[in-house]
Amino acid sequence: MTDATPADANIPTPAENGGEAPAGPGFRILAQYVKDMSFENPKAPDSLRIEGKPAIDLGVEMNAQGRKDGLFEVELRLTVKATTDAMTVFNIELLYGGLFAISGVAEQEIEPMLLIECPRYLFPYAREIISRATADGGFYPPFMLDPIDFAGIYMSRQQQIARGPAEPARA
Repeated sequence: MTDATPADANIPTPAENGGEAPAGPGFRILAQYVKDMSFENPKAPDSLRIEGKPAIDLGVEMNAQGRKDGLFEVELRLTVKATTDAMTVFNIELLYGGLFAISGVAEQEIEPMLLIECPRYLFPYAREIISRATADGGFYPPFMLDPIDFAGIYMSRQQQIARGPAEPARA
């Protein structure tokens, strides 16, 4: 029996790592970028003078895929639509991405890392972009997204998958 497993086969030994203890599991962010963005303020300048708070519809999606070079691309899609009874105040769609290198992570832990931890690091930058877009669109104070529970979203999705497809309705 060997002490090395496939998950830690690429972790350098202390001798290979200049005498330092091997780094634990983790990831590096190699790049972050806006992949696609849309901001609409269709009723400006009237939308800038509304009374009260608009209703906010927020959508959050995460996607991750491996690449041929061994890296992972993670995408965070945020959609925010603000409406009143009379009009759409603003509509934002942001697809924010990151390129990640993952090391020392067991195979069964890669998916949660890609869909929980990586979006958690991308979120503050995406939040700032949305805030700046609403400020540039004339809204004061700018719209600030509340923190998002990526672990809760991931767990909810896993439970939904485990339950399987809904049974068709019977007449």
